[in-house]
Amino acid sequence: MRSDGTAVKRLFTSLVSSLGRETATHELKWMKQALIASDSPTLPAMLQRRLSGEPLQYILGTTPFGPLDLLSRPPTLIPRPETEDWTLRLADMLTPTSVRPLTVLDLCTGSGCIPLLLCHLWPPGSARAYGVDISQDAIRLATDNAARCNIPSFQPSSLTPYSQNVFLPVLGDLRDPDLFKRILPPFDIITANPPYIPKREYDELPVSVKNYEDPAALLGDPPDSEEQDGLTFYRFIAQLLGQKGMLRDGSIVALEVGRAQADAVEGILQQSAGLRNTQVWKDPWNVKRVVLARA
Repeated sequence: MRSDGTAVKRLFTSLVSSLGRETATHELKWMKQALIASDSPTLPAMLQRRLSGEPLQYILGTTPFGPLDLLSRPPTLIPRPETEDWTLRLADMLTPTSVRPLTVLDLCTGSGCIPLLLCHLWPPGSARAYGVDISQDAIRLATDNAARCNIPSFQPSSLTPYSQNVFLPVLGDLRDPDLFKRILPPFDIITANPPYIPKREYDELPVSVKNYEDPAALLGDPPDSEEQDGLTFYRFIAQLLGQKGMLRDGSIVALEVGRAQADAVEGILQQSAGLRNTQVWKDPWNVKRVVLARA
């Protein structure tokens, strides 16, 4: 125990040098709480992982997202505060009911954070949500998070009203036309936080991001893409939105974007998807963060 205490003291001192005393003190407190709540590794092991650059959320195994406490596992993208902010705003903007439930499609769902928060906040029986991702790790995590949040699954073909909000994680590629034989349009809301970081910016990201989170959830352009501007997935999404029967009249599309991408994404939605009624939301740090469109 004494050697553990000595190790904690030494590692904490290094963490203070790296993060500053206030941040390091908060992180140490959260690690201690995680140790109490679960069979986590020893405190020195957790501190050593943090000093190596591993994201705190992966070490703790959870991350807050609105009132939810979601599981967080590598390599699935860690939910960010800016995503939480606009999801809460979207939830407040709409008033679904069990009489007129809304069908939600979340593309590139990752941990499932966006549709699960909407399901949690809206009245019971007012939402059916799908979360699509190409990553098996992400779909497993989204499934586990739905169970953690007590949000059950459902059968897409069922027309029976549900007394609870429901969520179905779906493994699939949004470029695959067969995907929509398994999840049934039209949709009232389509959300996405797709990969949007250009390769040149990705190369400059901190180790805590590059070495731990899935590059496929971050890089906005496949290596073989003609364009390398971080916008490839928005072009895919716009083609999808432009297909007949995908959106109901009055549907809402909310797409998170990277810094300085909002105007370009707004143009892509207007030109490629025919969505002329668009606006841009800023995040709490005054960055243009979401392009919102109405069908």
